[in-house]
Amino acid sequence: MKNFMLLILLVGLNGFKIIPTNSSKSVRIIESKSLSYKIDGIKLSEVSDLVYDKKSSTLFMLNDKGVLFTFNAKFTNKGFDLKPLHAYHLRDIDGVVLSGNRSDSEGMTLDDRGELYVSFERITKIYHFSKKGIMLDEVKLPKSLQNVELSSDNKSLESLAWSKKYGFITALEYPKRGTERREQTIYSTSGKVWRFKMEDIKRNGISEIEVMDDGNLLVLERAFNWFIGKFEVNLVELDINNCKTKEYCKKELILKLKINSFFNMENFEGLTNLGNGRYLLISDDNNNWLALTKLVYFEINR
Repeated sequence: MKNFMLLILLVGLNGFKIIPTNSSKSVRIIESKSLSYKIDGIKLSEVSDLVYDKKSSTLFMLNDKGVLFTFNAKFTNKGFDLKPLHAYHLRDIDGVVLSGNRSDSEGMTLDDRGELYVSFERITKIYHFSKKGIMLDEVKLPKSLQNVELSSDNKSLESLAWSKKYGFITALEYPKRGTERREQTIYSTSGKVWRFKMEDIKRNGISEIEVMDDGNLLVLERAFNWFIGKFEVNLVELDINNCKTKEYCKKELILKLKINSFFNMENFEGLTNLGNGRYLLISDDNNNWLALTKLVYFEINR
């Protein structure tokens, strides 16, 4: 029995597998590291997104229970170094800690002034926060997202990005009710929308969106099956620069990751652009002691 359990654990620790694609771009993993921290008495866990403030060298990580973690972060050609700073519970305008459905924070971004914004999955809202987690005001959503019918209660604004041209960019994790399961729409607060077809994988959805250096979008698609411990993650470049409103945008599959493990289920959820073709990808450990919070530092070469 002991040998059997050891075998299972070893299989679970194999991590993700990179699957070759036909992309014209190559991806180089600069460093991949599992994180384990307790900051201000709060365990770093269930991370759903992250964003980097270059001016202050601060890396923000957000979990889906309404906690904002901050790190001093340095990135080089060889890797990264993190020093934990603080952990803050997100609070509303009156200073009350967010709880229940109000605390299901999933997406995060900085605008061009360095202001922090968070999107929520169960209440379909985007709020402006201070960098200590205090709510300042609410972002007005485009009409196409107001009173939208979700495919289920927790499949709302999983992702959030900022574009100088289009404002905030977001998407529902799964297409809205009544839409074909692969047909996804990406929304902006300027009113501009883009449609595309996701990879044809069961239970596939949008986990995160990031604006690339050239203005196109990098979309993190994630398909998972908890019961059999199977995850598939696809990074897709979406050409919104040359996409007409009534057409499906052209896309290119840049990176494919497969994770097959009951124990080490690397549920990649967060993505941020560091500039110059470099990005961070982070996994949600789902508060499972056998899973990992893994930070992957990589670059896309054209």
